[in-house]
Formats: sequence, structure tokens, C-alpha cells
Amino acid sequence: MTALTLSTAGAATLRADALVVGVAKSPKGGKGLVVAPGAEAVDKAFGGKLATVLETLGASGGEGEVTKVPSPAGLKAPVVLAVGLGTAPEKGESFDSEALRRAAGCAARALAGTKKAAFALPVEAVEDAEAIAEGALLGAYAFTAYRSGMDGKAGKDAKGPLAEVTLLGGKPRDKAYKAGAERAVALAEEINRARDLVNTPPNDLYPESFAAIAGAAGKEHGIKVQVLDEKALAKGGYGGILGVGAGSQNPPRLVRLAYTHPKAAKTLALVGKGITYDSGGISLKPAGHNETMKCDMSGAAAVFAAVITAARLGLPVNVTGWLALAENMPSGSATRPGDVLRMYSGKTVEVLNTDAEGRLVLADALTRASEENPDAIVDVATLTGAMVLALGNRTFGIMANDDAFRTSLHEIAQEVGEQSWPMPLPADLRKGMDSPTADIANMGERMGGGLVAGLFLKEFVGEGITWAHLDIAGPAYNEGGPFGYTPKGGTGSAVRTLVKLAERTDLF
Repeated sequence: MTALTLSTAGAATLRADALVVGVAKSPKGGKGLVVAPGAEAVDKAFGGKLATVLETLGASGGEGEVTKVPSPAGLKAPVVLAVGLGTAPEKGESFDSEALRRAAGCAARALAGTKKAAFALPVEAVEDAEAIAEGALLGAYAFTAYRSGMDGKAGKDAKGPLAEVTLLGGKPRDKAYKAGAERAVALAEEINRARDLVNTPPNDLYPESFAAIAGAAGKEHGIKVQVLDEKALAKGGYGGILGVGAGSQNPPRLVRLAYTHPKAAKTLALVGKGITYDSGGISLKPAGHNETMKCDMSGAAAVFAAVITAARLGLPVNVTGWLALAENMPSGSATRPGDVLRMYSGKTVEVLNTDAEGRLVLADALTRASEENPDAIVDVATLTGAMVLALGNRTFGIMANDDAFRTSLHEIAQEVGEQSWPMPLPADLRKGMDSPTADIANMGERMGGGLVAGLFLKEFVGEGITWAHLDIAGPAYNEGGPFGYTPKGGTGSAVRTLVKLAERTDLF
């Protein structure tokens, strides 16, 4: 993990391998490049012509744009990296936190292989410093565990991540700035842990090994961990989880993580879909759709990371995480289309498509979580391709049985920089899941499939409990090139939203 330090040193005098500054497009009505606050000493070293030099090299200040120039005399760092912040704010306004977060992430990615970089981006408040720290730590992420054996080292031609970030403008002796930095470090480390889990190949990450990782982390952070193996699941009647895992030689698990605080007045339950590999089962996925299915446990990874973060930050709330872990494989013992499963709730489900398996494991976990009568339940899942078709690759959908709660989740997701959109649960779509054989089928109308899945899950939430469903199928795994602080591969989607919700107990 990249190290973070706060510093009140001047940008010109600090010794580092690179110095990061911000540039932006002129506000509406203006022309040319604007050097952002924090870089005054750097601009002075360039004789007040830093913007001119960068424009000559083609820089426009556009968001995510990176330009490197050699440092002139007067700067201790040999390289200046200018990163675009987009359009500069109007007079009296500040740069948006997400713009700072993304810019810091771009700079950190561009500085892979560098030992130490000083970030002289605009810092007017604690929130700015925290956003920059978070973006830099997330942007510096690299998954290297398999590049050179199993030792975690990068290969000969690969550059390791930026080793150290020094945040200029941060006040190391100020309690608020120190707390903001600690929050950024804890959050980034756990998001990166979630990314590692998503990126780990399924021959190494399967239900039993995931459960073991959760157990070890729980012991480290004082979290109670309970693991139900296949025998306990059978004894307890968890037909959904067992039905999905029936075709695999790696049996399923249900993991309960419980973080408690002595001053907590509320309890938040988080439920994560943990399909460590999804072949589609008997309803096999078509060619070209299997290669990234190690990411189908992203919801469980997000829940795991959020619970650990809550514990590390000592949040005054009880947070219970449920990881519904299974591997969905085709074999002679696999669940068949047409089979009927008796769920933990007692309801029966006719399985019309074994590739609609996430809702089955979540249903059992939602019922079990409801038994503890939490103040709110939020489930997180890479649940439907339909949600990707609706919202694209960077936005997750939010459904809920309470409109105000759905709105609150959308607002805090925006606040922390995660793209989301509120989605409805139309009652008329429920009829499509009527089954002539069982209480409900696991499939309904094809159109609006993401909403159908949400309606299915709603059936298994305890009466009177506030509940929301986050379908992160789009943003959980980035198959394209990296951008901002988002890497290629696992992203850690929804962790920041869940942690912010745990901090905002007034919302549930």
C-alpha cells in the first residue's frame, strides 16, 4: 500500500521525485490555462510562465490530462507533473471534491515506479485534503500478486505503484486533517483489498478460501465472524445457497461478520452476493461471457470491505455483514432448470434459469439478516446484465422498499463520488414471476430484468424493515482502460457508499 504523509512544507523546498500540481481550463468567458491554487511557488520558479509552458506542450487543463515537464532551478523535485482539473470554478467557489479525487488518481497512476511524489493540489479545507489523499491512494493501486510467481512483486518490465504520497497543504498537527487522512487511508486500503479479492483468480478464491480471509481479517480487527459450511447450511435449510453451489466441488458458505460499538443506537445489515465464479450453471453462459466471471463476488467483497472499514474507523454503529458465497458450476449434481428449491424462508422457488443464481443466494442471506431485525438492510450485487444495458458500465442502480431511503442512498453515493441512479420497483412486473409449481420463479419478464430481480429480492426481506438493493453489475469490474482513480479490473464499487451510510445513521 502506498504510504501517505501530510506536510506544511513549501512546494519549492520539499525533496521528492516528482511534484504534482493542478491546472484547469479558464472559467466561462476566459481563455487559456489556469494554474490551480497550491502551485504558486512552482509557477514562480517558472518565472510565472508555467501555464504558457504547458500550453506549448499541448495541455488544455481537461480532466484527467497529464503533462510532465523538467523542473527549473529553484525546485527540489526534478519533475513537475501537471494534472488537469477540468474547468476552473468561478471566483469565490472551490474545486469539486470528485475533480480533486480523480486528478490525484490520474497523477498517481502516471507516477507508477516513482518512490515519492509531493501533491500540491488545491487544499482549502479538510474535505479537499481527504479527497486528494483518497484519490492518490486509490490511483496508485496495482494488482501484482501473479506477475512474478506468488511473491507480489512486479515483473521485470512492470512498474510498481507509487510508493509514497506527501500531501502539501495538509496539517499533520491539526486533529481534523489528521482524522481525514486516517479515514482516507483506512478506506483506500479496504477498497484496494476488495479490488484484490475481485481480481484474484477463481482457482484461488472460492467460498472456503474467501471465508478464511474474512475470518483472518475479523480476528485482526476485533470483528466476530461466523461461518456456516455446507453441513450447517443443510441443517439450517438454506436451499438457495445450497442449490446454487450444488454443481461445484467447492461447497458454499454463508459468512456473518459483526462489528459492534458500545455506543451504537442503530444496526445496519449489509448483504453481499459472493459468486466466486459464475459459469451460468446448466444454463451455461455463451462464449465470450465467462472470462470475467471471477468478478461475480464483487458485492460480497464490497460488504466485507465496508464492515472492516467501519471497525477501523470505530464508527458508533453496529454493522453486520453477510457474505453469501457459492460457485455456480455445471455438473451431474448441479441444479437444473425446472428444479424447485425450498429457501431458508420456507418459500419455494422454481428455477427457470440457473444463471439467475445471485438472487437465490441473496434471498437466503436477506431472510437470515432480517431475523436479527436491523434498522436497515442494504444488499450489493453484480446481479443483472439488464442493469448494465440500462445504466452503462460506470453507474449502479438503486432500488428500495422506501423512496426516502433510496433517495438518501443516491445522494450519499453522489457525495462520495460514486455514480448511481434510483430505479423503481414496478408492482406489475411481479406477476411475471408467478409459477404454476412453486411460490415464485427466479425469472420473470425479460424487459426490465434488473427491476424484476429487485422485486424477487424484496420478497425475502423481513416485514417492516427498510431495505435497499444496489445492482453494481456495471461499475464493479472495469474491462476498459483505467481512468481517474479507477484501475482496470476490480474497482471496489459501492464500498464508499456503504461506509458513508454507516456514518450517517440518521438516514435509517
